[in-house]
Amino acid sequence: MHTITFALAKGRLAKTTMEILKELGITCKEMEDKSRKLLFTSDDARYQFFLSKAQDVPTYVDYGAADIGIVGKDTIVEENRNVYEVLDLQFGCCKMTVAGEPHKKALLESGQTIRVATKYPLIAKEYFESQNRSVEIIKLNGSVELGPIVGLSDVIVDIVESGATLKENGLVVLQEIMPLSARVIVNTASMKVKHEEVDHLLKQLRKVLEQSND
Repeated sequence: MHTITFALAKGRLAKTTMEILKELGITCKEMEDKSRKLLFTSDDARYQFFLSKAQDVPTYVDYGAADIGIVGKDTIVEENRNVYEVLDLQFGCCKMTVAGEPHKKALLESGQTIRVATKYPLIAKEYFESQNRSVEIIKLNGSVELGPIVGLSDVIVDIVESGATLKENGLVVLQEIMPLSARVIVNTASMKVKHEEVDHLLKQLRKVLEQSND
C-alpha cells in the first residue's frame, strides 16, 4: 500500500478539499490542531498533506514531491507544468476575463496594439495570440485594477468572481477567456506507480461530486 501525498493550495481551496475528503472517510486531526508542523498525516496514516502557495502546487506535483495537487485552473494554465489534470472539483468557480473601462471595448476590437496589466502573463499572451492581437503585457503582483485607473494599461486580464471590485472601480468585463474552478492534478509517475491508490481515490471523489449534483 503506497502513501499518497497531497499538495493543497492554502486557504479556502484547502479547507473545502478537506471537507470533501472527510466525506470519503479521510480525516486528519493533525491539520485541525494549531501547530507549526508543515507535513500532516491522516488519521489512518495512508495519506499525507501539506499546504503551499497556489503557484507552487503544480511544481510540487511535477517534481513528485506530491502525488496529487488541488489548485485552481488559472494556476495550472499559468504555471504550465508537466502534470495530469484529471478532475474538476466544481468549487471555487469564477472566470478569467479581459476587463477595463466600458469605452475600451472599441479599442479592444480595433486591432490596435493595447497594453494589458495582469498577474497572469502566460494566459494573457496565449489568449491574445489566439486572437491575433498585438499586445504589450505588463506583469503586476498587486491589485491589477489599478492599471487602467492610473493609465498604466488599457485593460487587465484577471479573475472575476462577483464583479464587485470591477464595478467599484468603474471597470467592466469586456471579454471572457475561460471558466475557472478547483482541479485535481496528478504526478505523471504516480499515475503509473501508484495507479491503484490514485484511481480508487479519484473514483470516490467523482462519486461524491455526482451525489452533490443530484
